[in-house]
Amino acid sequence: MKRIGLLLLLLVLAACGGGASGGDPADVVERYLTAKVAGDGDALRPLLCSPMEALFSREVNSFSTVEGARVENMECTRQGDSDVVTCTGEIVATYGTETNRFPLASYRVVQEDGEWKWCGESG
Repeated sequence: MKRIGLLLLLLVLAACGGGASGGDPADVVERYLTAKVAGDGDALRPLLCSPMEALFSREVNSFSTVEGARVENMECTRQGDSDVVTCTGEIVATYGTETNRFPLASYRVVQEDGEWKWCGESG
């Protein structure tokens, strides 16, 4: 009887605490990149991990002087169970008459208070 009770307890704990909570870290990175390019501080702020909060101004203003900055062909995927999300696609930014393309990269994510947060570029 004790074994059955222990087994049930383990099943309940696994269902409640097993795996990462807070949604899909790849989705968080996609939302972060979209908010950064749009200069949307309200959307960007809750996506930053604690160490990156000090860089909020830099992140939200990165494309503030760029007309028509946009993210194209973005697709982000978490690398297994790691804290790395790799994205393909690019940020396209036009400065005057010159168009620049910035390829997306790999980004580090962490969980804080049960939510995934963007925490800079990976390696």
